[in-house]
Amino acid sequence: MALHVPKAPGFAQMLKDGAKHYSGLEEAVFRNIRACKELSQTTRTAYGPNGMNKMVINHLEKLFVTNDAATILRELEVQHPAAKMIVMASHMQEQEVGDGTNFVLVFAGALLELAEELLRMGLSVSEVIEGYEKACKKALEILPDCVCSSAKNLHDVQEATSLIRTAVMSKQYGNEDFLAKLIAQACVSIFPESGNFNVDNVRVCKILGCGVTASSMLHGMVFKKEAEGDITSVKDAKIAVFSCPFDCTVTETKGTVLINNAQELMNFSKGEEDMMEAQVKAIKEAGANVVVTGGKVADMALHYANKYKLMVVRLNSKWDLRRLCKTVGAVALPRMTSPTPEEMGHCDSVYLTEVGDTQVVVFKHEKEDGAISTVVIRGSTDNLMDDIERAVDDGVNTFKVLIRDKRLVPGAGATEIELAKQLTSYGESCPGLEQYAIKKFADAFEAVPRALAENSGVKASELISKLYSAHHEGNKNMGYDIESEGPTVKDMLEAGILEPFLVKHWGIKLATNAAITVLRVDQIIMAKPAGGPKPPEGRKDFDEDD
Repeated sequence: MALHVPKAPGFAQMLKDGAKHYSGLEEAVFRNIRACKELSQTTRTAYGPNGMNKMVINHLEKLFVTNDAATILRELEVQHPAAKMIVMASHMQEQEVGDGTNFVLVFAGALLELAEELLRMGLSVSEVIEGYEKACKKALEILPDCVCSSAKNLHDVQEATSLIRTAVMSKQYGNEDFLAKLIAQACVSIFPESGNFNVDNVRVCKILGCGVTASSMLHGMVFKKEAEGDITSVKDAKIAVFSCPFDCTVTETKGTVLINNAQELMNFSKGEEDMMEAQVKAIKEAGANVVVTGGKVADMALHYANKYKLMVVRLNSKWDLRRLCKTVGAVALPRMTSPTPEEMGHCDSVYLTEVGDTQVVVFKHEKEDGAISTVVIRGSTDNLMDDIERAVDDGVNTFKVLIRDKRLVPGAGATEIELAKQLTSYGESCPGLEQYAIKKFADAFEAVPRALAENSGVKASELISKLYSAHHEGNKNMGYDIESEGPTVKDMLEAGILEPFLVKHWGIKLATNAAITVLRVDQIIMAKPAGGPKPPEGRKDFDEDD
């Protein structure tokens, strides 16, 4: 009989073998804070236009070169439970407003770092939390006073360009004017008067070759496909969309046909050909001149499509089919029947063209207010184009956020310093111990201009003191001027560096919530991971089992 080994008394004796538990300030709280600090330091260097890129290789060995915090975190698969909280907060920011994910990480990291100082000074966790909650509430009250302008007319491409520019600048510094204009044209062209704007309606098509400045924007859709038949361009297209293969219908049941002589064989195959021809002819007579199919195209069907001058395009993805139906106003038919006029879509031209060395099919609308617009991105490498696509996503999300709330606050650290200044004076008026936490909350805002300065290679402390002195004189819109040499400040409203109000509002809210959640944890209990022993490694010199 195995000897019974007694367990140490205390919490460990209740748990199974292999379980871990940490408790108390030193083991649990500071440990969590350290993990979150490491995480925010990783993404902090990627903050702002001069932020560095990260090279991330995910579990499928796909390479990402980007400074977009949302992408970095999504591909990293963070395991630490406390750091995961902050990752979740930044994901929420991505879903809510689509931009400002790095702000959440930098700010939450700064809050936790300063909370650690307070806890080491001897404040209790609950006092720190209470102070942070008060400060967050106050910050969200002060934020509307920082608003410096609002979007007037989002149907104007010029104005939309100037508002999108800041979001694009942080991802693609140098190309922001060109890209912002493309994105603004794409967004404005599909923004209806009714005002409900769908982000999915701006499509991106990436084609290798040329440079970023060769990118363009189209009303309609672009597919990296070739046309199947001989007809490669159709003007004033009437489009029949089929979600089934473009082939003759096969019977569900199995049947055997007995053929006695050559004549019967001829008649049999002729019947099939006639049937196919009748189907294609019916489609043509319904008025269609373009067929889009979601499955394979039979040779016989293609022969008759060429005969009746039908252009055939094959799309493998059902999502593409659905989007195309939406663009041209068609209904996807599940079987080969001739479409009614209501089921057919319409667009001004469908043509096959070559961009670089890639064949693409373009469904183009001449009129401005189409249902879908496409940004065709050109670039020298796939990684570069992926990064531009992320910049486009951010730009489109900014446009959507501005439709919800047109208010804008100055960027480049101007809003943060203004909030820090006002929160410090608010903290001094509070009687209790939470005033320390409120002042630290105000200090945490300095992390944003500090990160911008450090990434640009400028002395951060000098810049922050200049910003404070400008704000004490009452210049609310003064922020860090990235373009100049050394730590200089500039009016952000004049420079056109503006951010949507909601990005900051949600960023502060989510970062504070995440930091408070991490601080509230005083014990970490980890059960033994499930799963038995690892399977044995196969012998390398064995033959394969057939």
